[in-house]
Amino acid sequence: MLVMKAPSVRIDDVARLAGVSMITVSRTLRRPDLVKPATRDRVQRAVETLGYIPNSSASALASRRSGIVGVLVPTIGNSIFAETVRGVSDSLAGRNMQILLGDYGYSAERERSLLRALAGRQLEALIVVGLVREASDRALLASLAIPVVETWDLTRKPVDRAVGFSNRGAGSLAARHFLGAGRHSLAFGGGNDIRGRARAQGFTETARRGAASAVAVTRDVGTAVGSGRELLDEILRQQPDTDAIFFANDVLAVGALLELRDRGLAVPGRVAVMGLGDLELGRAYRPQLSTISVNAYKIGAPAGDIALARIDGVGAGPRVVDVGLELLLRETG
Repeated sequence: MLVMKAPSVRIDDVARLAGVSMITVSRTLRRPDLVKPATRDRVQRAVETLGYIPNSSASALASRRSGIVGVLVPTIGNSIFAETVRGVSDSLAGRNMQILLGDYGYSAERERSLLRALAGRQLEALIVVGLVREASDRALLASLAIPVVETWDLTRKPVDRAVGFSNRGAGSLAARHFLGAGRHSLAFGGGNDIRGRARAQGFTETARRGAASAVAVTRDVGTAVGSGRELLDEILRQQPDTDAIFFANDVLAVGALLELRDRGLAVPGRVAVMGLGDLELGRAYRPQLSTISVNAYKIGAPAGDIALARIDGVGAGPRVVDVGLELLLRETG
């Protein structure tokens, strides 16, 4: 049996129906922000009427542009990183850019593997949660000659641009608060990743300068509530008189609160607890979790804006953008 294929719709068909040039159709599909609204509407109606599907592969080959921005995150299971991705996505939406997302599960080896995989995908730009520290990885990204925006941390020498906050500063902020509240036996609990270790370092250094004892427990724990219970258990075994704990994120902190409740240890009377992230989970728990607020969306959206500006070669602004931190004192100390 002979099967007849329906004729494919071409860009010149769309241009003819919309009454515009093929260049205008192409510009409307790639850069709608540069096209007058009335013209943009005519083109979109023609696209919908004809069922035109742009050939993105051919377009990329012809223009050497893919319309794809890579985003590399430690996990999509944590809502705070999902908010960063949402910020990036909202920033790119007006430009018809697509996100290619990589989740490396807090594994340094997988992060490097994904970095190399993304590097081979003809990206327009790359946005990374964290700093690219390995010299070989930095050299690879520099060789691609595309915008690279590192996020969730700060450095004087980014690969290209950086948007974030000081993780050491976050730890120091928590310790200063506990010291000011008269706590004398402080502890940190978090993951054994670069950002977790930086928070631990800032916390313990500030605590010891304030003449308080301090321990830091970091391990490969991820972001599960149960991991917060495990960290609390280890902290109290190492330092039984601990009276204030800063956790690397709110999920771990809530896990610790559950364990403290089960052990009959009063919060904040016996132990004060603070997290980081200002997640809904911490706000909904009783007693409400004190935390350091990190506006994940306001990291992602500027990162997307900067990537677009770098793609266009204009208005990229400063190399490093510090979004800052805010201490939110609630009921756990």
